Amino acid sequence: MKIGVFSTFMSPLATPAMIKDFGRRAEGIGLDSIWMGEHVALFDKNTFGYPSSKDGRIPVPAGGGMLDVTATFGFLAAVTTNVRFGTGVALVPQRNPIYTAKEMCTLDWLSDGRLDFGIGVGWNKEEVEACGYGWEDRGARCDEFLDVMQKLWSEPVVDYNGKWVKFETLRMDPKPVQKGGIPIIVGGYAPPAFRRAVRFGAGWYGFNRDIAGTKEMLGRLDATFAKAGKTRGKDFQIIVTPPVAMPVDDMLGYAELGVDRLIVNLGSQRQERVGPRLLEIERLVKMAG
Repeated sequence: MKIGVFSTFMSPLATPAMIKDFGRRAEGIGLDSIWMGEHVALFDKNTFGYPSSKDGRIPVPAGGGMLDVTATFGFLAAVTTNVRFGTGVALVPQRNPIYTAKEMCTLDWLSDGRLDFGIGVGWNKEEVEACGYGWEDRGARCDEFLDVMQKLWSEPVVDYNGKWVKFETLRMDPKPVQKGGIPIIVGGYAPPAFRRAVRFGAGWYGFNRDIAGTKEMLGRLDATFAKAGKTRGKDFQIIVTPPVAMPVDDMLGYAELGVDRLIVNLGSQRQERVGPRLLEIERLVKMAG
């Protein structure tokens, strides 16, 4: 089982110097990957609360905000050589698919094939609508956008006539460095998410899942594969971020479930807490290795 770290970098704590130092230290202790969540805007009032916090709000420092995933990974790619980068998750239904395809294949090109494209449909109704898209049809739109992107990453010239996307003789270069295109890692726990993983995914991503919850989700995933007449192959990656409070010694239980990559939450980005947390994660790297 490989060990990575989840850290959605936030201003004002995540300065250029902090991010540069973090990337080098993460690579230095042998981490497999760095993952970031995505929100382009935050709202004082939301229809639905953030599912990973008790009060329904994203824990952003006062006066701060979440850094852009694409720009931050580009910055990190320039100061590292081996660590991979994962979007955890990119909110595909509120993104322009042409721009997204270009951004991701450029990141893959510049990082020499170190990108995993984790995707989801999102929980923030206000954010989806502010980006100019509808809420109720975001699942179907996500599927079409993923289909568009996979074609743009793999075919020299693409014609497309969908419900939301239409174009003729479109060329997009450079292509991704990774053979077969950028891996799509599907996040989510509802039946459509598992169907999406079977159709598009090179893997499934579970966020804030304990060991029992992960076991339950893998059962649902395998049932979805079986319903599609397929079997989950060894090359299909299972990627999980455990709860922040889970003790390091308990995390090896994920390996017994067949989890391929455990993405441990960094937690606080305050300077005095990053170092001790990385030491804990380094110990897990050695235990898992």
